[in-house]
Amino acid sequence: MIEIAIPGAKVLRLSTAIIDFNGTLARDGQLHDGVADRLRMLARQLAIHVVTADTTRTARTALAGIPAQVHIVHDTDQSAAKRAFLERFSTHEVVAIGNGRNDEALVDAAGLSIVVIGDEGCAAKTLAGADVVCTNIRDALDLLLTPTRLVATLRS
Repeated sequence: MIEIAIPGAKVLRLSTAIIDFNGTLARDGQLHDGVADRLRMLARQLAIHVVTADTTRTARTALAGIPAQVHIVHDTDQSAAKRAFLERFSTHEVVAIGNGRNDEALVDAAGLSIVVIGDEGCAAKTLAGADVVCTNIRDALDLLLTPTRLVATLRS
């Protein structure tokens, strides 16, 4: 559990992370440098679920040995599938991290949403629904590992 008091806003009590794979954790099916170590550290505090269409079919291999559960969604209506996965949890306790159009509903409904504008860009509607925007996944994960950074960004 990560608890973050945001002055002038709410107290976030996060128990779960739902993270997209391609375009977010990985580029061309390979994890970005530094992501594996950050996920291992974050897994000490949050249950980590990678929910992905797995475009490159490498998610399970790339995440082997990392304490994260990988969930593959079907090619049709991925946005609804990701949102349905989120609804298995107390949505206010979930941080969602993504970049794609198929992450839009997930980002809109999570207690905290972070989008990553990386090498693949970010879908505009997904970006519009985010609480926080980062230019790389390392910074996004570091926000959770060093919560005072989130306080500085989200306080009123």
